[in-house]
Amino acid sequence: MNLKRVVVTGIGALTPIGNTKDEFWKGLASGVSGAAPITHFDASLFKTQFACEVKNLDIEQFIERKEARKMDPFTQYAMVAVEEAMGDSGLDLEKLDLSRAGVIWGSGIGGIKTFQDEVMAFSQGDGTPRFNPFFIPKMIADIAAGFISIKYGFRGPNFVTVSACASATNALIDAFNLIRLGKADVFISGGSEAAVTESGIGGFNAMKALSQRNDSPQTASRPFDNDRDGFVLGEGAGALILEELEHAKARGAKIYAELVGGGMTADANHITAPHPEGLGASSVMRIALEDAGLKPEQIDYINVHGTSTPLGDVSETKAIQQIFGEHAYKMNISSTKSMTGHLLGAAGAIEAIACIMAMQHSLVPPTINHFTDDEAFDPRLNLTFNKAQEREINYALSNTFGFGGHNCSVIFKKYN
Repeated sequence: MNLKRVVVTGIGALTPIGNTKDEFWKGLASGVSGAAPITHFDASLFKTQFACEVKNLDIEQFIERKEARKMDPFTQYAMVAVEEAMGDSGLDLEKLDLSRAGVIWGSGIGGIKTFQDEVMAFSQGDGTPRFNPFFIPKMIADIAAGFISIKYGFRGPNFVTVSACASATNALIDAFNLIRLGKADVFISGGSEAAVTESGIGGFNAMKALSQRNDSPQTASRPFDNDRDGFVLGEGAGALILEELEHAKARGAKIYAELVGGGMTADANHITAPHPEGLGASSVMRIALEDAGLKPEQIDYINVHGTSTPLGDVSETKAIQQIFGEHAYKMNISSTKSMTGHLLGAAGAIEAIACIMAMQHSLVPPTINHFTDDEAFDPRLNLTFNKAQEREINYALSNTFGFGGHNCSVIFKKYN
């Protein structure tokens, strides 16, 4: 079958280190940490009292107050990032076949703040069931895609993928496949998450998944460091406009990059821990390479899942060495979660954008907060510690792995 080619023609980002794609890239290139004491609620009694929050966002600059009240923050974040991406794409809705334009979004949790607030209000009342009429539509994860399609009139395929921290990458792969199969011309894709809440922090604390470095939040996310003690929770959204190549060329669109391959696998091992030998991670990278028709030695940069957890970081580097062999020591590898924190279901979107911007600027963003080597990691691996490195990047791979053993990889190619 003659598969169509898929390109990225618009980008939008709302992140803990920048509220636009350009601010986000500036933060990445400069090695800025987005971690700080939590402001969304009083976290003084929690084991972890910091996170990577979105900062200085006036939602009413983007969404009318009455409409915003119908949305959980995860949907609000999605709308902000998509607005930037759509504007960036230059798509003319009057000239677009809206029946061939769709939305595939990703969110691992959805409206957790809405669910928490409504249940807490009920439990503190007199037992009379008084719930907000928007409780259910604000909470359900698919509502972000619904709101996006309503705003832009996109009548093609419309859904949200839920695969924990792999959700946004799953969404990108689904959109990629539908376009190259000729089922649609354009997709708004990406992901959003807003889990910096009492229940979000408390739940991850109970799992012992979060760093508790309350005395130094900005240095708490330290992938591959000997003293890493868990991830830092982040929030925000990333949006990409994926478009069939000839459709994009016909309208004279600027093209950021080409999406050339994707892979999806399962560890089938444990509900939260990665496979100790990186079995699922290695197979998903191999499948993505095969899908793209690439040899391992063609990859220049890997944006790793790299959450700063004791088991996950080791498992992923083992997988990279299994797949890439000697070439593993010639690539650049970095974890941008050291700066943004872990955006859960939105991680794959902003990390895909990081890969694309790295290609555009021939600059590999760093893994910040490296202080002490861990002998579990081969010193020959270039983990791009502490400072961005200049490099021509023709192919970049991005990994995202989720609780439940979900693994996704995507590969982007510099568009010439």
